[in-house]
Amino acid sequence: MCCRYYVESSERTRELVAQMPPSLRSRWERTDAVKKSGEIKPTDVAPVIAPNSRGERAVYPMKWGYALSSLVINARVESAASKPSFADGWKSHRCIIPATYYYEWEHLKDMRTGKEKTGDKYILQTKGKETTYLCGLYRIIGELPYFVILTRQPGESIRFIHDRMPLILPEEYIDDWIKPDSVPEDIIGNAITDPFFEKYKEGIEPAEQLSFL
Repeated sequence: MCCRYYVESSERTRELVAQMPPSLRSRWERTDAVKKSGEIKPTDVAPVIAPNSRGERAVYPMKWGYALSSLVINARVESAASKPSFADGWKSHRCIIPATYYYEWEHLKDMRTGKEKTGDKYILQTKGKETTYLCGLYRIIGELPYFVILTRQPGESIRFIHDRMPLILPEEYIDDWIKPDSVPEDIIGNAITDPFFEKYKEGIEPAEQLSFL
């Protein structure tokens, strides 16, 4: 968790894509296509909100995952500040990953064997909002940016699905989160922990699955 999210094609999405520096987009597109919408998976390049050189909000194409001893796509909020791979990001390289929603698969335990197994697939997003703002960290490798998504313990309403969820913030905290000199510990208390959730319906267009829209 989180290993998949979805970006709906919309005017808002097109605005974000238009803000990405053309030079950086073209550098990525020599080897990786920039995904502007649809299902986003680890190693995909997608629009991410991060500060520019003046500390102001900007949008950049970033690749999901750090290539460490293996591909790392998430970082735990509880330990990011003390982990060598994430400490610098936690301190001053924080980003926001805009998504329409994210996916999660229910994790179940077999009562007979005690082994975990995968159950139903769910769609989760901020209640009543078109965009869910996932918090992340980023780093520059070879002059190209890469990101991971931060996770935390889930709220009670979705604990039955999984024991982790993304760190999600309301839109009004985006600038506070990405500001290099802000203190992330002062911001995470505003996280959203009770997202809307619904079982994924196979064969139905994603935009038609969310019953509250």
